[in-house]
Amino acid sequence: MYKLFLAFLLCSSISFAGVINGIALTVNDDPITLYDIDQLMVTKKIDKNQAVSLLVDKVLYDQLLQKHNISADIFDINEYVEKLAKSNNMDVFAFKSIVRQKYPDYSVFEEETKNVVTRQKLIRKLVQGQLKIATDEDMRLHYENNKNNYSTSKTVEVVQYLANKKSSLLAVVKSPLLVPQDVQRNPLTLEVKQLDPQMQYLLNNTQENSFTPIFTSNKMYNALFILKKEGTDTLDFEVVKNKVFNEVMALREKKYLKDFFEKQKLTADIKIIR
Repeated sequence: MYKLFLAFLLCSSISFAGVINGIALTVNDDPITLYDIDQLMVTKKIDKNQAVSLLVDKVLYDQLLQKHNISADIFDINEYVEKLAKSNNMDVFAFKSIVRQKYPDYSVFEEETKNVVTRQKLIRKLVQGQLKIATDEDMRLHYENNKNNYSTSKTVEVVQYLANKKSSLLAVVKSPLLVPQDVQRNPLTLEVKQLDPQMQYLLNNTQENSFTPIFTSNKMYNALFILKKEGTDTLDFEVVKNKVFNEVMALREKKYLKDFFEKQKLTADIKIIR
């Protein structure tokens, strides 16, 4: 009796697994499973139709990468990081030091960058001169219509922490009320526009009541605790010009890809299995 029950349970499990992992539809013969759909619905908090649409886009995207033999290597990634640093008016070393603070596992950032570079390569392959390059007039119009994206606080009240050992500052960041004896603590009010681009980037990307990433200055480790940001200043167009250009082109690329994949869906061989 026990063996019979065990056999029944085993068959039921296999059957259930078959349903879970069953193919829901195919896109040019590549499968999308019920499990794929359910997982995306949970992670993205979207309904079934939205999940299916995104998965179809992904399959078509992967098929295009394979068709055009597109990939990205470490040299592509480094070149993109250099451009990213330049768009924020920073040198590569300073930019990478900030990134490493935000991404303790730098390989995660590299993987995200690899995906961006791969996408850009595909866009260049598909567009082949069809995408209009942003002119100064285009960029100024975008800048004027989105000034909130290019604003900074006039002043920032901070507490500066300095130490010769990085481990001492890490202890402060972990427990701000317990300040080691070898850590100096100085209250400061900073005028943002007077600071170098690296410091502006740090302050603009750190919320109030939070620490900036640890950085080095004057041969010491530094971290700033943001107390209060006051006032608003709009950064000059020339200062953010590279960033504006990248944003305008990114919007155009996004629209082009959206229209392209909508057309691809119309011609793709999509078969509903269940």
